[in-house]
Amino acid sequence: MSANPSPGNHRRRHDVTIRGAGIVGQTLALLLARDRLRVALVDRPGRSSADAVDVRAYALNTASRDLLQSLRCWPDSPAGDQGTPAVTAVRAMQVHGDDGGRLGFDSGGRSTEALTWIVDVPVLERRLAEAVGFQSGIDRLDEAPNSPLTVVCEGKRSQTRESLGIEFDVRPYPHKALAARLRCAQPHGGVARQWFRDGQIMALLPLEGDGGLAVALVWSLPTALAETTCQLEPAALAEAVQGFCGHALGDMVLEGPVQAWPLELSRARRWIASTSFGAVALAGDAAHAMHPLAGQGLNVGLADVAELARVLHEREYWRELGNLRLLRRYERARQADVHAMGWLTDGLFNLFGHDDARVQALRNWGMTGVDRLGALKHWLARQASGVHA
Repeated sequence: MSANPSPGNHRRRHDVTIRGAGIVGQTLALLLARDRLRVALVDRPGRSSADAVDVRAYALNTASRDLLQSLRCWPDSPAGDQGTPAVTAVRAMQVHGDDGGRLGFDSGGRSTEALTWIVDVPVLERRLAEAVGFQSGIDRLDEAPNSPLTVVCEGKRSQTRESLGIEFDVRPYPHKALAARLRCAQPHGGVARQWFRDGQIMALLPLEGDGGLAVALVWSLPTALAETTCQLEPAALAEAVQGFCGHALGDMVLEGPVQAWPLELSRARRWIASTSFGAVALAGDAAHAMHPLAGQGLNVGLADVAELARVLHEREYWRELGNLRLLRRYERARQADVHAMGWLTDGLFNLFGHDDARVQALRNWGMTGVDRLGALKHWLARQASGVHA
């Protein structure tokens, strides 16, 4: 049964309203519907069309993969007319400093078959939308009904959060991120590569399976330079990428558009609130945002909704869904982890954005030292996986 918007749906009583029908919002809707809760899923105003070209790719950790697999939404089947894999397992990571510093990880000796997985965003969004469409407990609506609990997943510029007066602290970085797709002369070999150099951070994420020639570019540049780089002709931009990464994958060709957005460290001071129309909880980018250098943004958002669904599932039988004491369990559980990840990414950005020669020498010495310590590397890889046991 397809859950399409209809006037009749407004007259139903919904247990939970979710504002924002992106990846985080749809995942939460499916988790709650699995518990037989009736969910109203409301898309945020002005959300980009599904037909728009999207060049993003996400690095999803083990915890995120397990969550999406449990909902049967992991995009493990080929995508597109050419049968291109929508998920690429990262078998190794190479991190390069600006003066010979280097840090490497591989999946050898770990319980999972990959360090992380690079997932095509449009394919994942389609899988989630299909699952939502077949779930009779979810109503897609254009307007938000009143319900005991509203969860806001509208993103960093959430209008609902703003209208409720929930303070959102924002510290802009003097950088913009550029995203694009490139086709390379040499196969990526399932390796994710990252460079910290000249106050810039570049990542090339492998796409199209183990033997693929395509990579997703995420390049953090000073704002003025980012705006200039965006205006380059495709061949000139590809050449700039090749030069920065030392021709690691040979010649490159730009495929599709270049997208850019400003970067910031932000967080809501409160994640829950009581309103005249019921309780409110924030999740995903509506609650926090961080620099993408660690590739944890979506992982953190999915961990939010997994925890919220767990708290609601395990509530005492006499507690209402909108009970603030109940929702504080979710807020406490997630704030500490999110603040720690935000502190880590902010610290790394500030460390590698420093142009003092002494700081450069220290950070590259640190990278090389960590690379030699197997136990520490294993711990870091386990933390990044999202599964800490």
